[in-house]
Amino acid sequence: MAKTEIPYKIYLEEKEIPKYWYNVRAFMTPHPPFMNPATLKPCTADDLRPVFCDEVIEQELNFTDPYIEIPEEIRNFYKMYRPSPLVRAYCLERALNTPAEIYYKFEGNNTSGSHKLNSAAAQVYYAKKQGLKSLTTETGAGQWGTALAMAAAYFGLDLTVYMVKVSSEQKPYRKEVMRTYGATVVPSPSNTTNAGRKLLEEYPGSGGSLGCAISEAIEKALTSDSCRYVLGSVLDHVLLHQSIIGIEAKTALDKYGITPDVIIGCAGGGSNLGGLISPFMGDKLQGKNDIRFIAVEPASCPSLTRGKYVYDFCDSAKTTPLAKMYTLGCGFMPSANHAGGLRYHGMSPVVSQLYHEKKMEAVTVEQTKVFEAAVMFAKTEGILPAPESSHAIRVAMDEAIKCKQTGEKKKILFGLTGTGYFDLAAYKQYNDGTISDNIPTDADLQKGFATIPDFPINN
Repeated sequence: MAKTEIPYKIYLEEKEIPKYWYNVRAFMTPHPPFMNPATLKPCTADDLRPVFCDEVIEQELNFTDPYIEIPEEIRNFYKMYRPSPLVRAYCLERALNTPAEIYYKFEGNNTSGSHKLNSAAAQVYYAKKQGLKSLTTETGAGQWGTALAMAAAYFGLDLTVYMVKVSSEQKPYRKEVMRTYGATVVPSPSNTTNAGRKLLEEYPGSGGSLGCAISEAIEKALTSDSCRYVLGSVLDHVLLHQSIIGIEAKTALDKYGITPDVIIGCAGGGSNLGGLISPFMGDKLQGKNDIRFIAVEPASCPSLTRGKYVYDFCDSAKTTPLAKMYTLGCGFMPSANHAGGLRYHGMSPVVSQLYHEKKMEAVTVEQTKVFEAAVMFAKTEGILPAPESSHAIRVAMDEAIKCKQTGEKKKILFGLTGTGYFDLAAYKQYNDGTISDNIPTDADLQKGFATIPDFPINN
């Protein structure tokens, strides 16, 4: 095959499963450290040890090593579904009549239906290696909970998942997949924890949030020395594990001499976006490319575009360390939109730092426009995308349409983080014409901002 002939799907060989994760922080200005809210001093490993596994704490605090080895046991797990395909969206290009080339890295080719399995496998392996017996976590749309249930079953650990209540009601079959793999699923907020009961008192009938579900999961984890909490986004070690997405994408593109002009990802907590862009961003920070990076978030939960860059808690009960990030306030309660995985008040400190330094851009998209793009993508490319992923699809299409207007032949890469086959209630609303856009007012945002801690480090 001639080098200019790009196959519809670009697969890597099994031997090309990466042996190392890419630590983009080694090339960045270090983001401000996590702070212990009791002392207002940087968190140490001992501060984090009651909540997280030892190995991930070491990764969380590693700002210097550009490459971190992936253990063989994790690579063996990855072989079940990796490398994932990089696809050129020829049919979408034709439908848009654009001169642009559109590529997407598809992470939905596993039972969890998303990229989340990349970090789930790693974190459960480290927990097993440490001798732990059980884990707790939260999940929004359900992809993370499903992925963790799969990994926990594989490595033989018990798992309790606190699932955001509105998502558990919208996606009952996602919950059943988790239960099939042996997980206990608790709709959050629940009356099983102090954090859940407190939120139900303040917001009777609440559909919940990721911040609340995190609080409940951490509270549960702290009740046993043989249990730890695992997080599916936001923290640096999760973004590190997701860098396998970007490494594979860059390896495949390099084979054909392709350098993207634009890379786009949906952004909730920031791990899939950060993972996709990591090796490309590392090169940009070293002056090796001039790629545009675009984070896409829902208009209903605009942490980057309308949030504040301050220290805030990562959960609504204010039990986590303080992170310097773009945030809407740990008490912000997002509307019940269908992109459950993007309904988080804050953003990854890595992504926040890059955005704050203007190394990347951020935009918001309304829910109706997201589903318009999702339906067009499904009709042209044959995959029903998750609502979260469809935020990236929307902006990729918008960029391709701009190329049609200017005649530019840009190369656009976006992350297709998962499938939408458990999101049919959302698609039904769209098809019925009953889906709506929920955009918080300045007054709504102010309520969330009022919950940001008034510590000296924020003044």
